[in-house]
Amino acid sequence: MADESPPPLAPRRPERVEGGLRADLCIIGAGSGGLSVAAGAVQMGASVVLIEKGEMGGDCLNTGCVPSKALIAAARAAQAVRDASRFGVHASEPEIRFREVHAHVHGVIAAIAPHDSVARFEGLGVHVIRAAARFAGPEIVEAGGQRIHARRFVVATGSRAAVPPIPGLADAGYLTNETIFDLTQCPQHLLVVGGGPIGVELAQAFRRLGARVTLVEKARILPRDEPEIVEVLRAALRREGVTLLESTGLHSVRREGDRIVATLDADGPDGRHVEASHVLVAAGRRPNVEDLGLDAAGIAHDATGIIVDARLRSSNRRVFAIGDVAGGPQFTHVAGQHAGIVIRNALFGIPARIGYKALPWVTYADPELAHVGLTEAAARATGHDARILSWSFAANDRAQAERATEGLAKIVLGSKGRILGATIVGPRAGELIGPWVLAISSGLGIGSVASAVLPYPTLSEVSKRAAGSHYTPKLFGRTTRRIVGLVQRLIP
Repeated sequence: MADESPPPLAPRRPERVEGGLRADLCIIGAGSGGLSVAAGAVQMGASVVLIEKGEMGGDCLNTGCVPSKALIAAARAAQAVRDASRFGVHASEPEIRFREVHAHVHGVIAAIAPHDSVARFEGLGVHVIRAAARFAGPEIVEAGGQRIHARRFVVATGSRAAVPPIPGLADAGYLTNETIFDLTQCPQHLLVVGGGPIGVELAQAFRRLGARVTLVEKARILPRDEPEIVEVLRAALRREGVTLLESTGLHSVRREGDRIVATLDADGPDGRHVEASHVLVAAGRRPNVEDLGLDAAGIAHDATGIIVDARLRSSNRRVFAIGDVAGGPQFTHVAGQHAGIVIRNALFGIPARIGYKALPWVTYADPELAHVGLTEAAARATGHDARILSWSFAANDRAQAERATEGLAKIVLGSKGRILGATIVGPRAGELIGPWVLAISSGLGIGSVASAVLPYPTLSEVSKRAAGSHYTPKLFGRTTRRIVGLVQRLIP
């Protein structure tokens, strides 16, 4: 039978005008957020100009999420060899060929790159300009010798590593997420500055791949997460040989030949100095707002990025900002969420608003740490009479079978069993957090998770068991026993 489906609609393309182009939408930045807006808008019938001065795919594809998770996968494979004896499978210390690890990481980038390429987006009907962009006025952007007039603009320029003003650091030389994945030899001793998710993930990965690793954090690692949950991961890092120096800052850094000597603000394991071969700076991010001509367009901004309202509009109502440059949570999935908000506002005039009540995040260490909603401290600080539920992976049969019993699920409940937050540390926690995201975003109570029928044996039962523990005191209490005794006496 012949295919009777209608032919695809031809895209609307930007109109050529004197000195440039006119479009419905002009997007600055081809990272995950900008690409999502461009792909969605052009397929919905808008004419779109997309401007990118660097690599298509932005930080996530080239220097962020994709290469880091590829490196973590290689590190996990190495650790699996070391841990195989738990199953009666014995092997020697794995031989790590770091050039091949480098090839693996960049092979993953290359495999995904076509999806974000100029060719794909031009095929969709997007007009792509590879150049720096700058506002020349409230309704005009200049790029590549052209002036782009548009009904709406989207700034999606992302962020970059923030480099703290440590004396001597610039002269000594340092790595960031933009350069560390170019290494073809494993560092002998990697000094990681910063104990957020990036620092923790890469510290463990490089340790597993053969480097000595020291992590310096001026506060405590992963400060946004539940303290007892973080302790599980902290213990795992130390057990694997990562030296953690918390509540410790760097006073100065200097290079001595092929060594980098860091002077600490507090006593370290080698006195007040740490000698390393490489320094990785993972101490936060800075929004990319420079050289965009924001003032010329009347776009207010500060150190956190472009100031936006709940609809992601800047002070210039024709200009939206999304992703890291919008000053909110800095996650790729947030940029994707922002893209949907902007499309509804800019294309359909629907006053869609951003909300972070059910925003999840994951630290992709081993064990993984995943969170959504309120922590216990945040719930109590906002006036909730919080009740805490928990369940250990050690009490899960699948975790026992896989010898992966570290970790637990911690659930924060409000009144009447309302789910306020959930944190999981354990194997594949990033996958297990999904039902809790759905529950919080949909306003479901704890009974919706407790009553779910899940396959046995799976790690997902950790969540069900944690939810079920809400009912344990009543279910197995004196009242229930009296009722059962009465019913048994009455039933013939």
